[in-house]
Amino acid sequence: MATIKDIAKKAGVSIATVSRVLNYDATLSVSDETKKRIFEAAEELDYKKKVPARKQEAGKIALVQWYSEKEELEDLYYMSIRLGVEKRCQELGIGVIRCFQDDYEELKHEDIQGLIAIGKFSTKQVKELHDVHKYIVFVDSSPDEEKYDSVVIDFEKATEKVLQYFLKKGHEQIGYLGGREVFKDQTSVIQDSRERTFRRYLTEKGLLNEAIVYTGNFTVEDGYTLMKRAILDCGDRLPSAFFAGNDSLAIGALRALHEAGIVVPDRVNIIGVNDVSVSKYVFPALSTVKVYTELMGESAVDILMERIHGRKIAKTTFIATKLIIRKSSF
Repeated sequence: MATIKDIAKKAGVSIATVSRVLNYDATLSVSDETKKRIFEAAEELDYKKKVPARKQEAGKIALVQWYSEKEELEDLYYMSIRLGVEKRCQELGIGVIRCFQDDYEELKHEDIQGLIAIGKFSTKQVKELHDVHKYIVFVDSSPDEEKYDSVVIDFEKATEKVLQYFLKKGHEQIGYLGGREVFKDQTSVIQDSRERTFRRYLTEKGLLNEAIVYTGNFTVEDGYTLMKRAILDCGDRLPSAFFAGNDSLAIGALRALHEAGIVVPDRVNIIGVNDVSVSKYVFPALSTVKVYTELMGESAVDILMERIHGRKIAKTTFIATKLIIRKSSF
């Protein structure tokens, strides 16, 4: 694992700045560009696999992102997938054109071999992307598995892993911190499989308590706000365990608990999802479900190349997850 010193050297900033940025210190005044350099350095240094660069190939692809650069800083999950795509393209000598939502028209004037679309896209947006190019790989969503390739995570299984662990450890009051997402064209709310599975699984066990299910956005700030609300609502009856839908929410929740003098994990256990690089550096180090985001990005490039080289049948690729227990849970 890279050290904070390694990250500081690569990002060209002080060790203290790295530490405060990785811990989402709200009192730190630093530019988004500096944050971006630090987060990207942390992700890149954490990649274990080193593949020799291949011979330069002709051609380029478009990388379409549903998150803006600013939104990436709040949810590093998508940044890590993007870096995986860019890393693999660099290894293969493939050029990359980055594009954000609503910029599709510009891509029609580019000589690209296909698209990798990271995030969640409405039916209308999928059609617009198809109008740009017929070869598309969707990452983190699968809008039509009969027609398009995709790389996805089984968040239902990931959620069950966390709940099984908590129940095995004797927790019966388990709270939830989740997020709600909407397609960028505002056509509809996106159903989240983590929240759905949380409700189903605990209902089956007779343990669901709707009063301790909190939802907002998948950001550090909302994790902080939701946990403060839970502390106020529950008082001495605060659950002994919380499952957070992503690491950003969990990191915000840790800050709220720390400010309230509630000791983690002695009084409250927290487990997040994604295992972005930041998770190792917060205090206490965050337990989480590791999502192999860099592999998601790399796989998307390989799958797109298969299509370009002749594969006709669409396929959906599921990337496994792994529960990692650190200091925020017993």
